[in-house]
Amino acid sequence: MGRRTKTPRLPPRWFIRLVWSLHRGVYRALGGRIGLWRPRARGWGALRLTTTGRRTGRRRSVIIAYVEDGPRLVALAMNGWGAGEPAWWLNLRAHPDATVDLADGLRRVRGRAATGDERSRLWARWREIDGNLDAYAALRPSETAVVVLEPAPAERMP
Repeated sequence: MGRRTKTPRLPPRWFIRLVWSLHRGVYRALGGRIGLWRPRARGWGALRLTTTGRRTGRRRSVIIAYVEDGPRLVALAMNGWGAGEPAWWLNLRAHPDATVDLADGLRRVRGRAATGDERSRLWARWREIDGNLDAYAALRPSETAVVVLEPAPAERMP
């Protein structure tokens, strides 16, 4: 079906971490005016997710890619395609209530992993954006979680 099948090549880990740091730095330095964007027709957006640390209880923020699925936001817990789960996903599993800063404002969400048919459907949505998604995922020693950020129920909002 026209999917790319070449073996993906990732940049060195230090380079991935440097790009993440630069992105966060630009976001902070410009007061959040640059660094977040909405998804486009065949592309992902960027949001700032703030979770509660599973061990410290302190607020932790990270900028991640997402796509929209109706009112829900969908991310991949990929850790730059490296081994291990990203800290934000471990935090979200321990404390599912979080906030997201989007290009158009703040939203309270509750995170969970997609499973079964829902996971397959959302994975296919990401595959539309990156035809090499399966090859990148194969670089990881464990399955990449598809994370659904649902609007938080009104009673969960402080």
